[in-house]
Amino acid sequence: MSLGALLCEARACRRCADILPLGPRPVIRAASGARILIVGQAPGTRVHETGVPFNDPSGDRLRDWLGVERATFYDENRIAIVPMGLCYPGRDARGGDRPPVKHCAPLWHPRLRPLLPRLELTLLVGSYAQAYYLSKDKRGSLTETVRAWRDYLPAFLPLPHPSWRNTAWLKRNPWFETDLLPVLRARIAELI
Repeated sequence: MSLGALLCEARACRRCADILPLGPRPVIRAASGARILIVGQAPGTRVHETGVPFNDPSGDRLRDWLGVERATFYDENRIAIVPMGLCYPGRDARGGDRPPVKHCAPLWHPRLRPLLPRLELTLLVGSYAQAYYLSKDKRGSLTETVRAWRDYLPAFLPLPHPSWRNTAWLKRNPWFETDLLPVLRARIAELI
């Protein structure tokens, strides 16, 4: 199957229509020339409304971490964006987003990655992406996994989610900004 055909199939997916509170609206961006893949959690409400991934304050923070402008970030020939769950999963009882639908990533990721032959770096944004891609190689917590970022290079780089909810985490872990971000920005600049 071609990448274009797979993207059309993914964008037309209605498999979870009965459990998605706002209905299905798969959000996925990729082109065969992409050298970077960003694997996040799942679209939030704003992304669901616009169909544009990371089109919110989390995206602003993520672009700052990467050191890229919006135009570069949304250039599919440079950066593919494929979340663990392609659709907005709804809210949990505490007001945060529910986890991505469990069968979404196994359905799409193994079929998509072989169609991205130029990939050199996959950013694993948040614990769901890290659990899926690193499996038994991930550490006991997100903090431990991100702290061990050097162990996953050159193929993967684990990151916390760029949500405002993680501002306290960033303050408690200053090494993220001083040690990891300069390496991340240099690698991104090299690949784009």
